[in-house]
Amino acid sequence: MSDQMSIFIAAPTGFLIGLLLSMPVGPVNLTIINGAAQRGFKYAILIGFGAATMDVIYCTIAFTSFSPFFYIRIVRTSMEVFTFVFMLFLGMKFLSAKTVTGPMHLGGAASRIEKRIDEKLHPHSAYMIGFTRVLGNMGVLAFWIFAAAYFMSHEAYFTNHEWVEDTVAAKVAFIAGVALGASSFFCVLSYIVSRRGYGRFNEQTLVRMQHVSGFCLLALGLYHGGHIAWQLAHLARHRI
Repeated sequence: MSDQMSIFIAAPTGFLIGLLLSMPVGPVNLTIINGAAQRGFKYAILIGFGAATMDVIYCTIAFTSFSPFFYIRIVRTSMEVFTFVFMLFLGMKFLSAKTVTGPMHLGGAASRIEKRIDEKLHPHSAYMIGFTRVLGNMGVLAFWIFAAAYFMSHEAYFTNHEWVEDTVAAKVAFIAGVALGASSFFCVLSYIVSRRGYGRFNEQTLVRMQHVSGFCLLALGLYHGGHIAWQLAHLARHRI
């Protein structure tokens, strides 16, 4: 029953996070939009599937390779604070966007890495174009590391289970949810643009999508900050 409950929590959580991470407008979404407008739905959805595949790979790395470190007290405490700051940073960046940009980039060095990967691999197929767009974006990997730290160390609302339990079943459920959420968004985006054309799917709509994602991340960050404050207050009361 415990395993079933952890899967029931992890799978929809992964779906929502995969959906939210796909909404901010960056290189992947712009490539899908251009591909759908110029070459149709099938071409665009292959780009989306390629991007979703690399997203899942980064997510898997974060939840498997880094998870043992989240249970070391000093690492866990540090990640609590960094996660709070990172979520606020991303949320504010998404909310303050006034034009279509690539909000998940970490700066000039990350952009050079993405460009070098693109030059080395020379993607020609639609699938590989989407794959390399995410592969070169170190901001995505950073997001998943912080997300893993948060979801594996905080209990879901009204339960005594973490959002993602440290079990194979829960992690697989979460990652599968991420794959489904990201793929669903890319599929819908490809379909809408291929049917309506880029002109009717205007920049203002894209920016609003980014704002929704930013609002959700900011709300999650503020909740996380409140949780840290509550823990500190609780600890202070016990020391008095």
